Amino acid sequence: MHKKRTGILALVVLLVLAVAAAALYTILKPAPSAGSKTITVHVDHLEGEDTDFTISTDAEYLRQALEQEDLIAGSESQYGLWVETVDGETADESAQEWWGYTVNGQLSEYGVDTQPVQDGDAYAFTLNVGW
Repeated sequence: MHKKRTGILALVVLLVLAVAAAALYTILKPAPSAGSKTITVHVDHLEGEDTDFTISTDAEYLRQALEQEDLIAGSESQYGLWVETVDGETADESAQEWWGYTVNGQLSEYGVDTQPVQDGDAYAFTLNVGW
């Protein structure tokens, strides 16, 4: 009987912790801003010249801003868009290539679907090799 109570108590504690974590994420995640914004996007190509773009947008999330300029393409996943192509260059997964990006010089904690866009933000996409 004691093992059963301990198991139930552990399950309740785990459930409370999960709810608390979800609430904290909702409260602390960066919020998008409405209205007109200007952002810059730097694309570091694996070979060839790097490119810079200045984008004026009303988009709240990065994916929207990049798609308005036809800068990205990819495939949908359970986590949102898996970016496969940036500025016309497609990552070759068989060669372990993948696109990563930074926001204002810091690695992004979000995918392009959930990365809020703020006026003046600077994004840099880099084609990486190796897992």
